[in-house]
Amino acid sequence: MSETSESRYVSRLTRQTLALILAGGRGARLGPLTDWRAKPAVPFGGKFRIIDFPLSNCINSGIRRIGVLTQYKSHSLIRHIQRGWGFLRGEFHEFIELLPAQQRISETAWYAGTADAIYQNLDIIRHHAPSYVLVLAADHVYKMDYGPMLAAHVDRGADITVGCIEVPLDRARSFGIMQIDADQRIVSFVEKPMQAEPMPGRSDAALASMGIYVFSTGFLLDVLRRDAVQMDSSHDFGKDIIPASIGRVPVFAYPFRDVQKGQLGYWRDVGTVDAFWEANMELLDVVPALNLYDRDWPIWTYQEQLPPAKFVFDDPDRRGVAISSMVSGGCIVAGARLWRSLLFSNVRVESHSEIEESVVLPNVEIGPHCRIRRAIIDKGCILPERTTIGFDREDDARRFHVTAGGLTLVTPDMLGQPLHTGE
Repeated sequence: MSETSESRYVSRLTRQTLALILAGGRGARLGPLTDWRAKPAVPFGGKFRIIDFPLSNCINSGIRRIGVLTQYKSHSLIRHIQRGWGFLRGEFHEFIELLPAQQRISETAWYAGTADAIYQNLDIIRHHAPSYVLVLAADHVYKMDYGPMLAAHVDRGADITVGCIEVPLDRARSFGIMQIDADQRIVSFVEKPMQAEPMPGRSDAALASMGIYVFSTGFLLDVLRRDAVQMDSSHDFGKDIIPASIGRVPVFAYPFRDVQKGQLGYWRDVGTVDAFWEANMELLDVVPALNLYDRDWPIWTYQEQLPPAKFVFDDPDRRGVAISSMVSGGCIVAGARLWRSLLFSNVRVESHSEIEESVVLPNVEIGPHCRIRRAIIDKGCILPERTTIGFDREDDARRFHVTAGGLTLVTPDMLGQPLHTGE
């Protein structure tokens, strides 16, 4: 098949696909970062939110029929999608539909699992009549063309195709782990095993699910109906649907690779505070593993119109500088020093303050003479003059949230500034 013919083949498949993004989870492992927002709405990378990555992947892949399933504290997530993702045209059968838990099947049942969330929207799937359904998690950071995965699914005659990636064996218990044969057919699948089996020929890595599934629509509708009446099912893809399908229908793995670089693709589960901080810090590398400057695969988002970042004062003891850092629009660094830090929009840092290896979310004010190291400062915090964070772990633990990795997370509530419940 020529390159042009292959491209047309893939584009035809993407037009026949409905993407459903599971964005209803709380993300409890992110701790206080998800007290007032769903995990997919958590800011990431200076100007984005986590959900922008699967949404951008869909658009860049040519998939323009998308449903976003929401549930937990979804207001900021819904507002973000309405503001930033309303450019698709219904006249061309393009859309991003918000699908909140509506008790469509039962007047008492909210989404009870990943499979149940899709089951409760079966009538909507039937209405759109896709040939394939692409089910995506909304809480991972990566860039991926879904077209080749769809093509592999069709070429193999699969009923289910699972996107997968290699993970270190000591981290495997956080994922669904699979074993495959020489043809990449999945022969076993265990969700979050206590003792994971390594990949064939490897002792240090396991093959993990990315939470990306392609289903042939007819099979999906049938299997979800049967699962819904199983009283002993948790109605989850990883725990129930996929393990029960192995050996009964064709279930294949699709290893995610960066074709241009000839290596494993970039994919991060930012489900813990430490992982979230680490993934943001990686963006500060000279050549980051995740290239946000890639014009061939842009990450789209809602962006407030803001003035450029500004650095002021050039006195010997008061100089506004940023070293190995990323600073977003609307920020003012007034005689302060940043080193390996990431400032989201509308952050103001006052004179003589120093910030090192920290992630500062939008609309934060940092007073004069503050010292901050290895911290995450949540949206809307106001740090008083001479605040010190990241230098005394015991003191930080009394006031804030300190992770096992030694990071300090600060939220407005911890500072006595209840943005959401205050008078």
